[in-house]
Amino acid sequence: MNKSARLLPSFLLAAVLATLFLTAARADEQETSTLTFSDATKPGTLRVAIANGDIRIHGGDGKEVNVRSDLKPAQPNLRKDGLRVLSSSTSYSFTEKNNIVTLSYGADSWPNGSGGDFEITVPRTTSIVISNAIGGDIQIGGVNGDIEVKTLNGEVKLADVAGSTVVETMNGEVDCTVQSMKEGKPISVSSMNGEVRLHLPADLKANIQLRSHNGSILTDFDDKQLVTKTKTTGHRSNGHVYGMSKEDAAKLKAEIKQAIRVGMDAAREATRAAKEAIHEESGSDDEKSEKPEKAEKDDDNDNDNVPMAPMAPMPPLPPMVNGKIVTGTLNGGGPEIRVTTMNGDVTLRKLEGSVTESHKLLIVIDKDGTISVNGNETAKDDLLDVLKKAHDQDPQAKVEIHGNETTALKEMSLVMDACRKSGLNTFSIKSR
Repeated sequence: MNKSARLLPSFLLAAVLATLFLTAARADEQETSTLTFSDATKPGTLRVAIANGDIRIHGGDGKEVNVRSDLKPAQPNLRKDGLRVLSSSTSYSFTEKNNIVTLSYGADSWPNGSGGDFEITVPRTTSIVISNAIGGDIQIGGVNGDIEVKTLNGEVKLADVAGSTVVETMNGEVDCTVQSMKEGKPISVSSMNGEVRLHLPADLKANIQLRSHNGSILTDFDDKQLVTKTKTTGHRSNGHVYGMSKEDAAKLKAEIKQAIRVGMDAAREATRAAKEAIHEESGSDDEKSEKPEKAEKDDDNDNDNVPMAPMAPMPPLPPMVNGKIVTGTLNGGGPEIRVTTMNGDVTLRKLEGSVTESHKLLIVIDKDGTISVNGNETAKDDLLDVLKKAHDQDPQAKVEIHGNETTALKEMSLVMDACRKSGLNTFSIKSR
């Protein structure tokens, strides 16, 4: 019995290491696809439309758009061996036209297919448009172009926001760190179910409108910086809207009916487009078979003609007009910030110091497995709490993890996992 008890930790350690090695092996199998914008002198746009999966986008100093995934990019319809690709649920479409890079995945397998995860690097000036039909976590950082995110389920994390921003999610928390705002570049966040947190520079000027039907509206800005007034609107029950005029109630019902109608029209349009795509594809089979040489040449070109079936549209969020409304000005007023949630708190937090100068955390793993954070020895059980406090002080804090050739994979994995759980997703690993 004692012998088995002594052996159990060894088996557990072996299982953990085996899992980590398999994860590392899978990472090595990931492929990277690269495209450049047709006009690199102008800011480009990245459009991502996937059925299901996590999306992580980072702004970089390069001019290319890089996609890293364990999925493979789609191949042209006619392969070199003469076989046509009728369906491929494990590949994605990646194309560029008119300074717009488009990544699509999951249309063929919607709604029962497995998800795909994507790590994407773009030039910092790129604008981002994301549609995630079923769900998955979305992270965007280091991009100062405009951002639009629509998703059904999943957490949305935005960092270094400096452009117009629109986020709509049915179920999921939203965490947004704002670097700066410009006139005519508003921020709008809507969530049916989920907490919304905005981290704002202490000196930011903005007009504020915050609404929550079932939740609190919170802030750590003082009442001199953030001057507000609060009102409560009517609630709905059994199809009736109480606390509203008949005209407003009728308008609300009409808006809800219109939202449902738009969703149904979009679904019919997607079905029609799918039928047309299938018809056009089948009608061109004879022409392709008569020109095999040209088809082989086309195989060497970019994947501009890879057919992708349209996905079911994102359902529109129903109008949310009830609950508690807080309006006011931050530091005298400026561009618009609007936040609406049906179920969840809305929190405005103050970023201390300059957001352009993020804090840096140095985590060192010594030969004996001892971990220190910024020179302070930290117990493994306390590491997550320390990193969470650092995240609360600066969600954009950058982490450097230092180890050497003798650092155990177990300790390295523990530190990386703690970084992710705390929300500190910008970290690098360096060898001493």
